[in-house]
Amino acid sequence: MEKTEIRWNDEARAKILGDADRVLREAVEATAASHTDASSDEVYAELNRHLKDRFIDYEPGPDVRKYADAIVAGDIG
Repeated sequence: MEKTEIRWNDEARAKILGDADRVLREAVEATAASHTDASSDEVYAELNRHLKDRFIDYEPGPDVRKYADAIVAGDIG
């Protein structure tokens, strides 16, 4: 077996991605509920606080900023 062949099977990949989406959704919902009058930067920092310890080698990306901006705009339903 080659090292490049070592990977999660499709079922495990789907579970991992589903879990990651759930963690993101929970962070966005919690931050939206608790930071109604915050700035986009404050919301962005809070989202990162929620997410950083939930993922190995977490690095904030453009999605986090997108959700911070949506929270501030009141676009999270």
